Amino acid sequence: MTREEKLNVIQDLTAQLGDSSTIYLADISGLNAETTSALRRACYKADIKLAVVKNTLLAKAMEASEKDFGDLSTVLKGNTSLMFSETGNAPAKLIKAFRKKADKPLLKGAYIAEAIYIGDDQLNALESIKSKEEMIGEVIGLLQSPAKNVISGLKSGGGKLAGILKTLSEK
Repeated sequence: MTREEKLNVIQDLTAQLGDSSTIYLADISGLNAETTSALRRACYKADIKLAVVKNTLLAKAMEASEKDFGDLSTVLKGNTSLMFSETGNAPAKLIKAFRKKADKPLLKGAYIAEAIYIGDDQLNALESIKSKEEMIGEVIGLLQSPAKNVISGLKSGGGKLAGILKTLSEK
């Protein structure tokens, strides 16, 4: 790879890192072609972009990026694959589901909305992160709950009061 090609790859990686708020670093080494193909299909279905990159080029792209990746560059050893997603927990769920069939991918680290997670032991924590849509749904549900209670209380109370008044008027 020429110096010019490396610079282009670094620029592309820097742009991708800057555009994405959810970045996972995983190790998929040792997977055969069939399993790797299945992983790529699963990523495509889950709207996750998967790319295998050279560690040195990724490290330079992280340095060139405006984001603070902290200690995430320390996990850049061996085979590294990047997973980009719009949903914070989607790659973690995919990794966990895929591990039922194979022993990999292993999570090296993740960058989610300025938070850094390092190590495969963080997978459960990453899986429990709620997506933006889930959070909005919960907030809307919490906001609607008191209003629903008041309305149902008025409806049931109004029915009882009307029933009592009707009974009294008939007597």
